[in-house]
Amino acid sequence: MFRKICLTVLTCFRPAEFTQRRFHSLFLPRNMPIRVAVIGAGAGGLCAMRHLLARPDVFDGVCFEQCPIVGGTWVYTDRVGTDEYGLPVHSSMYKNLRTNLPKEVMAFPDFPFKDNLPSFVFHQEVLQYLQDYSDHFNVTDKIKFQTRVDSVRPLKSNNSEPKWEVQYCNVFSQTKKQTELFDAVIVCNGHYSIPLVPDIPGLDKFKGRVLHSHDYREPDAFKQKRVVCLGAQSSGMDIMVELSTVAQTVFISHNKAPLTSKLPSNVEQKPGIVRFTEDSVIFSNEDEQKIDSVVFCTGYKYTFPFLSESCNLKIENERVTPLYKHLIHTEFPTLSFIGICKVVCPFPQFHFQVLVALSVLDGSLKLPSQNDMNQDIEKDYQHRLSQGLLPRYAHHMGPRQWAYNDELADMAQCPRLDQQVMELYNTVHEWRARDAATYKKMNVTLEKA
Repeated sequence: MFRKICLTVLTCFRPAEFTQRRFHSLFLPRNMPIRVAVIGAGAGGLCAMRHLLARPDVFDGVCFEQCPIVGGTWVYTDRVGTDEYGLPVHSSMYKNLRTNLPKEVMAFPDFPFKDNLPSFVFHQEVLQYLQDYSDHFNVTDKIKFQTRVDSVRPLKSNNSEPKWEVQYCNVFSQTKKQTELFDAVIVCNGHYSIPLVPDIPGLDKFKGRVLHSHDYREPDAFKQKRVVCLGAQSSGMDIMVELSTVAQTVFISHNKAPLTSKLPSNVEQKPGIVRFTEDSVIFSNEDEQKIDSVVFCTGYKYTFPFLSESCNLKIENERVTPLYKHLIHTEFPTLSFIGICKVVCPFPQFHFQVLVALSVLDGSLKLPSQNDMNQDIEKDYQHRLSQGLLPRYAHHMGPRQWAYNDELADMAQCPRLDQQVMELYNTVHEWRARDAATYKKMNVTLEKA
């Protein structure tokens, strides 16, 4: 089935005169480019490198990536737990994953997906897209692959922004450390790799299978089983639909408003879990059901194990502070974080976040004072709480992402994302709300204005 939606194709390149602007006080006038370390070669890191490399007279970018290829979480592996080097498996891809957003919404503004692909693509096609993006913009050769960053710390100076000491090693010889100095660091390590598992009474006594969606790969192990999927965000809904094709019964458990979607016939909607027994689960309405397995689709933790304590970054209740606009460290504006926001259309947002971070570094964007930036952070947080959101939703966007993207685009002085991208995103949300099992069969064709 096809839907036509008219979308103005938007190119968001930086204006040519941009590189001639004067440096702000973050850096004294210099002859040498600003040296930037990028941590991670997933979508965010590739985007950062693409824009750094586009301006070699201003920036010198170096990317550190633990895997042997680009792609970050889009690099599928059958392995769970640890990889062949004893490091935690980063990817959360499962074997049959298709995107829950159409490619027409997902693409970077300056690099569309191939036209011959369906709207909802498999993870292999997203990985190929990212590899094509990296090759097209000559990023790949500037990446230090199979390299783990162990430490990032600021070397403070009284008269200027700190230098950043980055210590790293090759994954083949992790005891041999190397150190380099950079003017700035852009962190793009993602937040879909460290599972967040709630502490539910009785879970330690439950004798069935317990796993997090991070370790879910394929449904065959759940044939004719009674399974609970805890969580009804994107991964919970997708895994619920896939398990329903093999399981005897699937319970989709959550504390949200009742789902309006048509569900497969062997799926039952339940409220949240209050406790486990050895072979059953008790939901908050005191309904008890015998089950064989539980899949926690409960999200992930923010973690930056390579950042030293002197970076003064705090994580509490899944809130990362102090980040101005969820992006710029207010004490160290030369330290930025791409991809902190959740429930977003990621690639376009990375594009705008990167342009803002680079605008700070090259001096074309003058930031407010540290105190004013911290007040802005607190104002945003308190507004969320006043709307009934829990503290852990400090970086959740959803409908807020569009105004946020526009604000970033204005800060970076680049064109905004076309509004019809938002319209298509919302249309897909409506499709998913009506029938979670079939909406990915839809296709859209976008008419260029």
